[in-house]
Amino acid sequence: MFSLRPSQERGHANHGWLDTYHSFSFADYYDPQHMQFGALRVINEDTVIPAAGFPMHGHSNMEIVTYILEGQLAHRDSMGNSAVIRKGEVQRMSAGTGVNHSEYNASSQENVHLLQIWIKPNQLNLPPSYEQKAFTVAEQAGEFVLVGSPDGRFGSVTIHQDVLLYAAQLKQGQTTVMTLSPNRRIYLHIARGTLEANGHVLQSGDAMTIEAETNLQLTAMEHAEVLLFDLA
Repeated sequence: MFSLRPSQERGHANHGWLDTYHSFSFADYYDPQHMQFGALRVINEDTVIPAAGFPMHGHSNMEIVTYILEGQLAHRDSMGNSAVIRKGEVQRMSAGTGVNHSEYNASSQENVHLLQIWIKPNQLNLPPSYEQKAFTVAEQAGEFVLVGSPDGRFGSVTIHQDVLLYAAQLKQGQTTVMTLSPNRRIYLHIARGTLEANGHVLQSGDAMTIEAETNLQLTAMEHAEVLLFDLA
């Protein structure tokens, strides 16, 4: 079963320094039909203007994954981490018992475009932790690459939940196929570009949920970048 969620149905807010789209209920956007998908609680598509960002604030009991599409994001947290996250890099922060952090556009000239993802952990009150890894365009070219998993397999970041997070970049005309377990739930998010997924045309910001299916075929109609969440 395939279910489409067009980009324009997402929540949207423009705060001047931040232009943000919410795939699930978040902040002032509330939609009881889109609260979460399995353990996947938040996908926010954020564009932050130069030198602006989120001041120090707190989280607890959430797996927070940041995926950079363009630009650079400067991160600081109460665990003592200070880092810049760049295009092609994935950051995972387990908030656990509680952590404070700030996120600012590291550039004084260019916007930073990112996806911030929240996943509910499989265990509460874990010790806070941080991880950041790079996945090049070459690695993602033409096929799905595992960027997040429960055990950090194949060099992915470790997410404390039964979820496999894949990323792929497809050139125009390129096709990739993934075999699915019919007992798992799939959430496909189109980060950029246009593609055809099992006969359905999807564009930037669109999403598709997939249940009780065994095969997914993607063909890029233009250069496309996608994230796939394989959930219990």
